[in-house]
Amino acid sequence: MSLTDADRVLIDEASAAIARRYRNDWQEVGAALLTRTGRRYVAVNLDAYLGRMAVCAEAVALGQVITELGDAGIDTIVAVRHPKPHEADREIRVVSPCGACRELIWDYDRNARVLVPSADGVVAVSISELLPNKYSRERVL
Repeated sequence: MSLTDADRVLIDEASAAIARRYRNDWQEVGAALLTRTGRRYVAVNLDAYLGRMAVCAEAVALGQVITELGDAGIDTIVAVRHPKPHEADREIRVVSPCGACRELIWDYDRNARVLVPSADGVVAVSISELLPNKYSRERVL
């Protein structure tokens, strides 16, 4: 799927958020989420000294949506990563959601679009393309 103007705005908003709030080894990822009601939410990841305490930016953004709107659905979501100080490439780039975030996005909206990097730049894919064999508690024969 090709990018829309709204997709580009999401990328810009996520990039601006992490550019403002970047802290090496603390806040390195920004996310932007467009709900099905047309509202946008922007967040950064939360990290801690204890690595397993980290919360991804996508989860923080989704938590804001659920808190404010309830089940508004995810139209589109994107995450971007700020480079570390020692990296030569200083560009903030779109990154794919981790496995846990893929599960979370699917659980809250099975029709969500996700912006991800590709050989052709950034593309929009459905969450089902990123999670083709979704975990289920139900027994499937």
